[in-house]
Amino acid sequence: MSLWSRISDALSALSSGQPLSAVFDRLRSPPERSVAFTIAVIALGAKMAKADGLVTRNEVSAFREVFTIPPEEESNAARVFNLARQDVAGFEDYAARIRRMFDGVDGVLCDLMEGLFHIAVADGSYHPDEDAFLERVARIFGLQEREFRALRSRFVSDAEPDPYSVLNLPADATLDEARKAWRQMVRDTHPDRMMARGLPAEAIKLAESRLIAINRAWELISGEKS
Repeated sequence: MSLWSRISDALSALSSGQPLSAVFDRLRSPPERSVAFTIAVIALGAKMAKADGLVTRNEVSAFREVFTIPPEEESNAARVFNLARQDVAGFEDYAARIRRMFDGVDGVLCDLMEGLFHIAVADGSYHPDEDAFLERVARIFGLQEREFRALRSRFVSDAEPDPYSVLNLPADATLDEARKAWRQMVRDTHPDRMMARGLPAEAIKLAESRLIAINRAWELISGEKS
């Protein structure tokens, strides 16, 4: 059964009248984490797409860049998006439920934030309201301020990303510390590790942009300190 068919089954399992947010409490077991991750990105993305007051075609199509959606499965993805937009529950409730769902799973909430950043910048701009939305979600997820800045520096292209921020390092980090951080992030970005955390194979392309940024940061730091 495809990921999107499993998502459709998860949604169909909800009792009539229950909000989409209730589905998060049903998907705690490891076999369903990929379903939970996908629903979480799309649901929070749908909430965020309205943060700047406008849901653009680019923001909606950004889901196709984060996830591989076969044409025959587009209706299932659209169903999640539309349910999230109609749900009266606020994004903070969604974020709190998602944090509980992935509690103790290292790295997956950062993975999820990457998907949201990708969607936020899909229309070619990064609205202050989107920034406030993402910063609040990051706080609910328990991410440190430095982790949030590192993520933002990779996606918001108003300037060359600070290589130390990309590697989540202080500006006075040594070359050895930078090398260690770079190697660990490369290991964590391997598709096998990402899928073990609960990312579906359809979303592993998120690792591609991360790896490019990680390697570029290491090149800059190692060149600067050599």
